[in-house]
Amino acid sequence: MPRASASPVRAWWAQRSPAAGAAVMATGIVSVALRLAGYEVLSRVTVVLACAAWLGLAAEFVLRLVRERERWVAEAATPGALTAVAATTVIGTGFAALDLLRLAGAMLALATVLWPVLLVLVVSRWQPRMPGAVFLCCVATEGLALLGATLAAAESAAWLARAAMVLFWFGLVLYALALFHFDWRQVFEGAGDHWIAGGALAISGLAGARLLTADSPQLYLWNEDGSGVLRFATVSLLVLDLAWYVVLLVAEIVRPRLGYDTRRWSTVFPLGMTAAATLTASAAVGAPWLKHLGHVLVWVAVAVWLVVAAGAVGSARSAWASSPAREAIRSRGRR
Repeated sequence: MPRASASPVRAWWAQRSPAAGAAVMATGIVSVALRLAGYEVLSRVTVVLACAAWLGLAAEFVLRLVRERERWVAEAATPGALTAVAATTVIGTGFAALDLLRLAGAMLALATVLWPVLLVLVVSRWQPRMPGAVFLCCVATEGLALLGATLAAAESAAWLARAAMVLFWFGLVLYALALFHFDWRQVFEGAGDHWIAGGALAISGLAGARLLTADSPQLYLWNEDGSGVLRFATVSLLVLDLAWYVVLLVAEIVRPRLGYDTRRWSTVFPLGMTAAATLTASAAVGAPWLKHLGHVLVWVAVAVWLVVAAGAVGSARSAWASSPAREAIRSRGRR
């Protein structure tokens, strides 16, 4: 617990759960989707916000590892810990879109180091009837596939594309396993992270589309049969993702869950990821109509991002006002 003499900001920030990484994931993918839709300025603004949040969470990650080892180990075993991997790959994908390939490569390397450690810790502690965060095992793995495929295309690295392909299929296996552990009541009772059930399919579809576009006559990554299977898988993933989108939206209407919760960032992420996936797959699978759908979904994601961001600001202000450190400062001021 933070001391009363600590900075109010530090005291508030120290209470962040591992699931807070979903805010970085959400903001980062909204930036990518805006760029794909042609809104360059807005994309750059949001990527700066995502990078600032990532740096803050990364610093807290390291501080807890050094100063609060028991707490770090306990939190590392929760599904939300995998947002560290997913957020890093999303930020890396944003860097790649800006042609900052060295930074993107560094993010891929960091995520690759974190991924096996956190994945083993999380999966080994799975239980029946898990919340939507159980699908983060797939999201983190497909994030590696996505960033790997993106860098493979940019740097003409066939080995990286093939490694990304392995991760792509492994991520789908993890999705199937997570589905068996998912508590289906969360569709109507979840606090926001139940949307990851669809978001995991969206990032898988986006990774598949990037793998398709990474191929070229020079690399010759996949033969005709391989490309056909990958195209079928990508289209199927997008269809399933859109089906989840509709189901979860209807569930929100039938049983509204108002009020801010950190897990609501896990609602924004699938919305932004679905927009990015449809925009990218439009060219990859030869379906122009997906581009028009993607443009609509981008603004849906932006609107929800604004609502959740406003909720986060309000929650932060309330936490600041009621923090022990803030009360201590007020008491000293009255003396």
